[in-house]
Amino acid sequence: MITIKGILERLTYRNPDNHYTIAKLRIAKISDPVTIVGYLAGVFEGESLEVSGKWTSHPKYGDQLKVEVYKVVLPATVSGIRKYLGSGMIKGVGKSLADKIVDHFKERTLDIIENEPEKLKEIHGIGNAKKKFIEQAWNKHHAVRRVMQFLQDNDVGVYHASAILRIYGSQTLDILQQNPYAIAKDLPGVGFTIADMIAMKAGVRKDDENRLQACLIYTLLSFEQEGHVYALQKQLFRSGSKISGVDPDKFEPAIELLIDSGEVKIEQGKENTKVYLSRLYRAESGIASRMKAILSVPVNPRQVGKDQILEEVLIKLAIKLSPEQLSVVNNVLHEKIVVITGGPGTGKTTLIRALCAVYRWQDLKVVLSAPTGRAARRLSEVTGQKAFTLHKLLGFDHESGTFERNFTNPLDLDIFIVDEASMVDTQLMYQLIEAMPASAGLIIVGDTFQLPSVGPGNVLSDIIESARVKVFSLTTIFRQARQSPIIRYAHKIRNGEMPDFQKTGSGELSEFYFIENQRSEKVVETILELCSKRIPKAFPHIDEIQVLTPMHRGEAGTINLNQQLQKALNPSKGGIAAGGIKFKLDDKVMHLKNNYEKDVFNGDIGIVHEIIQSENRAIVEYDGRNVEYDILELDELTLAYAISVHKSQGSEYAAVIIALTTAHFPLLQRNLLYTAMTRGKNLVIIVGSSKALKMALNNNKTALRLSGLKQKLMSP
Repeated sequence: MITIKGILERLTYRNPDNHYTIAKLRIAKISDPVTIVGYLAGVFEGESLEVSGKWTSHPKYGDQLKVEVYKVVLPATVSGIRKYLGSGMIKGVGKSLADKIVDHFKERTLDIIENEPEKLKEIHGIGNAKKKFIEQAWNKHHAVRRVMQFLQDNDVGVYHASAILRIYGSQTLDILQQNPYAIAKDLPGVGFTIADMIAMKAGVRKDDENRLQACLIYTLLSFEQEGHVYALQKQLFRSGSKISGVDPDKFEPAIELLIDSGEVKIEQGKENTKVYLSRLYRAESGIASRMKAILSVPVNPRQVGKDQILEEVLIKLAIKLSPEQLSVVNNVLHEKIVVITGGPGTGKTTLIRALCAVYRWQDLKVVLSAPTGRAARRLSEVTGQKAFTLHKLLGFDHESGTFERNFTNPLDLDIFIVDEASMVDTQLMYQLIEAMPASAGLIIVGDTFQLPSVGPGNVLSDIIESARVKVFSLTTIFRQARQSPIIRYAHKIRNGEMPDFQKTGSGELSEFYFIENQRSEKVVETILELCSKRIPKAFPHIDEIQVLTPMHRGEAGTINLNQQLQKALNPSKGGIAAGGIKFKLDDKVMHLKNNYEKDVFNGDIGIVHEIIQSENRAIVEYDGRNVEYDILELDELTLAYAISVHKSQGSEYAAVIIALTTAHFPLLQRNLLYTAMTRGKNLVIIVGSSKALKMALNNNKTALRLSGLKQKLMSP
């Protein structure tokens, strides 16, 4: 890092939410000011700054110093203090009053204002009211400086320091000095580590109660990130011990305090004690109790014969239901909650369309929904009926983190159909079941063999295995679907059988190919050739082709593949660099987290429509709708030429290329391979080694997730 000092000449840009700043720093004996960028909270034009960081180069604006550490340097000389105080920077202190104060206190002026403001009354014309006004103005001006200085003195980087300041505002310093471990709960991921740095420097003991409580919460949040709804107490204490360096038995008092405060709940088992974060316990228990309550309400009897169902579906949809489909539709009409499951080509979508037609014929209000925007759009396309994301339907408020719809304000519907239910986690299932009227019916549709939800729980599997509700498993693959090698091979993989990938003749075309490549670098080369030369002949649009890979890291991971594909498919110059990624015009990008203000959601894929370099802004087109991102919001985007299999759930693409190498072995599982293969509609190509393919096929042991929903549903 290099360090420079200068006067902050101009604030070119400042984001008030996270303090990201672009500014000009005037340095003595240098004619042109230096551009500095970074999270600079509490700095003002005219102040002296000492900044440390690394040089970066902007394609249009040249060299910039990316600030990693900074401090406001208050003047030490009488002339400097006179100029600083008389600049009008401190509200209520003009040039005349500044001269009086400096003449009296000399070099001690700023120290007096900050630490001994009572002495200001020694100046003629300053009474109690004026002294208080100056004191408040000074504190307001310098509060952020003190917080940032405190955090940086404790080795907290400017990015995280700004995030902490955003969370706590004017209370930041008090909170950090009284109990820094509050950050562990409010700043997920890095909060405990930051709190520990501050606390250890302040001399907090390793076995301090606040420290051990924060460590347990941090560990429970880590378990949640891995998909678990609860942790076993012994395992929780062992994990906490590794993080904190404290013996496991020292955590007993800490867990009791967390139970008393209501932050965690425990369930005593015969052999193991389960420890839940309270919100996850409430969600899991709420799903079970609400489902039981809905199931206890009798179904409103509507006598409909099978012939009537067949006729209505034929008239409305021009579809003749198979005997299996007809039987399922007929049975579903007599149930309050049902699960419909089955692999590709078994007619799940046709069944949803048929049920919608029959319910509409009965004058019942049907609402279709799915967990993601992509899945909801796809459901709308195949059914011809409006479908909603669950968050939008339930009225999620991103600011408060609450849902408008619940049991006191239920949804207005008779039948609630939830598609792609394998993606629904414990908390989201709780919200949707809470928002259902007790008189309504719930139809849960999903493929249990796909990857589980990103969030915690095994909701779909637990509901099925509890045997509390009727489950209809579609097994018949329709003749048209049987002709597709994509569907045939997917079902073979599902059943643990190795497909016989037929080699087509030189003039033949197929929907499925396996291209053998042993080395990762060769896999990347082949994928680049397929995407840039061969596949575009049949699928010319960039959004029709999707590369999938199990991992982010490694040569055949998303990071490297995206960089290589961007070079091959979009070699144009220019663009905006953010978070280590350069975004260019016509790049394929993915949004990474739900943004309700922009109406863009985690996993949405778009194309960069415009780059405004002079303003550090980009505009991305999503399905014909333009969404604007400034430089700070670009961390919500990543390149999407290649995405992880997990991110592809709920989507379909015309052509899919799957990278599969032995380097992916930590994630090579049968359900991951199956999920990847079933994303392709017209073409699927696996590029990789036979050994990796066999590893995935033979590994049917999905990672065990700790979830108690099945048991809660089974209990009386």
